[in-house]
Amino acid sequence: MGKYLCGDVLLAPVALDSRTPPKTRPVVVIGTSDDGTVRVCPVSSKPPDDAPSLPLTMDDFASGGLDLFGESYVMTSRVVTLRSGEVIGKKGRLTPESLQEIAGRVPDGPLHGMQKNPKTPGRSTRRENSRD
Repeated sequence: MGKYLCGDVLLAPVALDSRTPPKTRPVVVIGTSDDGTVRVCPVSSKPPDDAPSLPLTMDDFASGGLDLFGESYVMTSRVVTLRSGEVIGKKGRLTPESLQEIAGRVPDGPLHGMQKNPKTPGRSTRRENSRD
């Protein structure tokens, strides 16, 4: 379909876990490769009960956005690799600070084996959501 960059918010068919079928949902690109694959974290309208996540609001977007009436949640513990051809569309692009916050919460190095875009330094006061 196209070439995507870290921080792009796309629509793609992704399952949130191994028990559910894929569903078209927003995903945040956290890594790209020369062969056209992207590593993404899915976005959910509900925070997970058993995994860490970060809230995502309209303030996190540098351009575009999601049709949000409230917060959505980036599932930082779930990383999926997609081919560019699986992407349905692009919804927007996150701010460098929001991308840095998300990438910093992904286990095992968010961009492992992938190229990364330069990160913008900065600190965030966002807190991770997790339910015990």
